[in-house]
This record gives sequence, C-alpha cells and structure tokens, in this order.
Amino acid sequence: MASPVLTDHHVPHVSTIAANKGEMIKLFVRERNGTPDGQPRRPVLMLHGRSCPALAGFDLQYKKYSWAEELAKAKFDVFVMDLQGSGRSTRPMMADPRNVNPTQQALLKPNPNAQVYEGGPLYASQLNNSQSDWDEVETVVNFILDTTGAAEVDLIGWSAASQQLGPYAIKNPGKVRSLFLLAPIFPPNGRKSAPGTDFDAPVPLPVSTPAAAFGFPMSVSTKAGLEAVWEKELRCTDQREAGMVDVVWKAIMENDEVGVNWGGKVAGAPEGLARVRNSYWWGWNSTTVPLHERLGNDVPLCIVYGAQDSTVNTSPDLGLLYFSVPELYKAIPGPDKLMFRLACAGHQVPWEREAKTVHRMSEHWLRFGKVEGASSGSYDRDEDGVLTPME
Repeated sequence: MASPVLTDHHVPHVSTIAANKGEMIKLFVRERNGTPDGQPRRPVLMLHGRSCPALAGFDLQYKKYSWAEELAKAKFDVFVMDLQGSGRSTRPMMADPRNVNPTQQALLKPNPNAQVYEGGPLYASQLNNSQSDWDEVETVVNFILDTTGAAEVDLIGWSAASQQLGPYAIKNPGKVRSLFLLAPIFPPNGRKSAPGTDFDAPVPLPVSTPAAAFGFPMSVSTKAGLEAVWEKELRCTDQREAGMVDVVWKAIMENDEVGVNWGGKVAGAPEGLARVRNSYWWGWNSTTVPLHERLGNDVPLCIVYGAQDSTVNTSPDLGLLYFSVPELYKAIPGPDKLMFRLACAGHQVPWEREAKTVHRMSEHWLRFGKVEGASSGSYDRDEDGVLTPME
C-alpha cells in the first residue's frame, strides 16, 4: 500500500453567520487518504473544539502525535475541518484588533498597539452560533460523501465539538455511521431551544443579558495561558513530554496568520495571540440528547476523557458552565454506547503521552465498534491498561 495521500481542500459554503450572511466563503478541510488501491473509501471527519485550530489539534506534525495521520495509516480516509472563524477557514470580523474582547485590550500593546476601545468593538456581536456551525458541518459532510462515494461518515470531535457533532448526528442519522467524542463538553442545563423547534432556534436572550457576554466577535489566548491551564492537570510523572507547550503553540500560530503578529511586551517582537471566535450555542443538553432516541441506537457513540480533565467536569453550581461527561453518558438513550476514563490524562490529551491510547481506541471503535473488547458500558482505565467498570 502507498503512503496516505495528503490533499488540502477549500470547500465553498454560503455563510449563515450574521457577520457575512449570504457570502460565499471557504471552509478549510485537510484530507489524509489511507484507502488501499481499489478499495472503497471509509471517510472520517474530525472537528476541533472552541479554541484550537484543527491542524494543531488533529494533525500535529511532531513525532507520532498526528491523530489524523495515524488513522490514515490504518486505512481510513480522514478529513480534518476548520469551522468559520478558526484556523485556515474564513475569519470574518477577526482581522481588526479592535474587535477583541474589551477586557483583553492590554494584550494587544505594543503589538499591534490597537487603540483603546471608545464606545465598544466595531462589530458588537458574537461571531458564530449553533445553527451556523451545524450548517458548516453539513456542507463538509456532503462534500465528503460526494467526494468519496460513501453513504455515511464517521464523526470524531474533541472538546466543544460535541456541541456541533452531537446535535448534527441526532438530526442526520442517515449520514452518520458512528460518533467518537474525546473530552466532550456537555452542559446538562445548557441553553434550550425555542419550544417546538427541537434544535433550530434558541430561546431569545433576556433583556438583562450583559452586552459584554456577546458584544464582540473574538477573544484571544496566550501561550502562557495554555501552559497555566495545562499545568493544573498534570498529575502523573511523564504525563506530558518536555517541550510540548512550545511545540503546540508553534502549531497554533502556524494556523493564525494574523494572530501570530499580535501580543508580546516588546514593540516589533510579537509573541503571538491565538484568535478565538466568540460563540453562542444552544441545543445540547439533557433534554436534546435523548431526542428521537437516535444516539446509542441509530448512531453508536464512544466517549473518552481524562481522569485529570477539569474542563469537562465542573461544579453543578456553575449554571450554564456546569459540564459533566458522566451526565452525557447517562442521557444517551440507546444501548450502543461506551465511555472510558483514562488515568494520567487531562483535557489536552491529544498532546500528552496517552495520545497513542486515544489513537488506538478510535481505530478499534471505527473498525470493530468495540474498544478494549467492550461494545457497551463505562470503564476506568488505569495506567497499566486495566479496565474497571464504572457502573
């Protein structure tokens, strides 16, 4: 068999984001096709979370950390996409530094030395929303099915990608073969849809909602911030290889041609800031997960998360920011569901030593519908690979 073939696509899409609604934009999709000659293609679509561009998360070109490449070597046809506002896809309203979250303006000085806000951002709204994200996933799924001739696609999502892929699978079970969620964000009490709409319209924002919550299209993140969050979840010896923060940040900056010139303390020597789209999401909660009884029935689902992951499991007192992976598992109505909690792994597990375990688990899930010999149930997996039922 020849080596997997790499092709970068720029998929046309009519935007449904308010900032550029109706415009033809481009969604970046990288394909690593490992299909043997003469064999039918088995497509897999991988979707990033809120703040990390797709290539940095799924196709990190460092040692064997590229999840997409490893799956392609396992003979899958792997597609990695950026939603609008992230990575190499179109980024409306994100080039002007004045559109950054007002509380973060200090990070922009002296590079690019943006003016202090006077009257707020130039574009005083969030960028994307649930419906625009679902629309973009639909465009890319249709592109993949047309390109490969397959009838269905397997979906893999990391972190906040669950908020796009979960509802998409429920709404489009005929196009989804299976769903694999790594460290999924799941708010049991998440924003509801308007009555009678299932997912398609959010409950209107209350008048009392602070404008600052949705009044800008992007925030920014720093290398120091990435390192600080990551350090809090390191509990085991050698959980992360030395130098990985530098490797990951370099990859993030390679996918942000504007943000790479922002930030830093010395004029003319930017350290880089990662531009993060400001989102308004709804329709992913304990009410919608069981809708139509599709998850775990029409769409088998496997969940994997790290035991040290403090991002996906938070306090019930946090309202919309209360996240719980076990509650997602419980809410899935069908029996075809699996969940694994990995010892010595945090939210950044694609860049940690247990990444190889995630690669193997996803390959087995895609190929056999089983992981570690199990086809259903929830398990703790210890450092030696021993499984203990969680139920």
